[in-house]
Amino acid sequence: MAKTERELAFIRDLDINENWTKRFTDLIDKHIGFKDAENILYINAGTGDHCIEIREKVDERVAICATCENDELLKIARDKSAAVRSDVDFSRIDFENDAFDAVVADASFTEPQDIEEFVVEAIRVARSGGDVAVVLPSAGSFGEVFSLLWEVLFNEDLGEQGHVAESMISEIPSISHIEEIAENAGLVDVKTEFANEVFEYENGAAFVAAPLVADFLLPRWLETLDEDDKERVTQKLAQLIDLEDADLTFRFSVKATLLTGKKA
Repeated sequence: MAKTERELAFIRDLDINENWTKRFTDLIDKHIGFKDAENILYINAGTGDHCIEIREKVDERVAICATCENDELLKIARDKSAAVRSDVDFSRIDFENDAFDAVVADASFTEPQDIEEFVVEAIRVARSGGDVAVVLPSAGSFGEVFSLLWEVLFNEDLGEQGHVAESMISEIPSISHIEEIAENAGLVDVKTEFANEVFEYENGAAFVAAPLVADFLLPRWLETLDEDDKERVTQKLAQLIDLEDADLTFRFSVKATLLTGKKA
């Protein structure tokens, strides 16, 4: 049974922030500084952890605004901010063009087909000369899962016999395509950094039951299937993982990628 937006928000806060989001925000912390910014916008701040951390690192005169993906995430982020007396302005409003010296945007859960629109939006709200940073998975991510999922879909005569899994692989943008999107949208001095992040699970059952997989990844990957087929594919995927890996743990990798540049 699909979880409510409220339930998913709490799962984001209690599990996903540490086990998924941090893999991407670590790249920001490693490669991005905000010493020249007078104001910063954080797009898709989730439950606010990383944005509040940035607030603690930068000069107190720097104004920080942040948008959250839905109202439930916004409530948690605001509560956290109030608890630590942070002055981050969390909201869901649309900001004007050319409004911020620096824009940080988390596209780690953005659908591949929406990446171009997302990058364009992040650049739109940055001022000319402003810094833009976007984090997202790039091509090469989830390959270990997709190959098994293709086999399951083919064996079960579902998803146009594996076409769905093939689309998953081809839709995730390559680093060169991400850079091209940014340049076409008006970003200059474009650079990318990436880190190969490994996710490990004890067995197939642990993999399909993990909140990241059960509540965030599989629902997107299998969205074209009905509920009975989703359940069947999930069970078969867990069984195939155990058959393939025997007594070994199951691992899959994600190419966590950071795109940076300046608005022309």
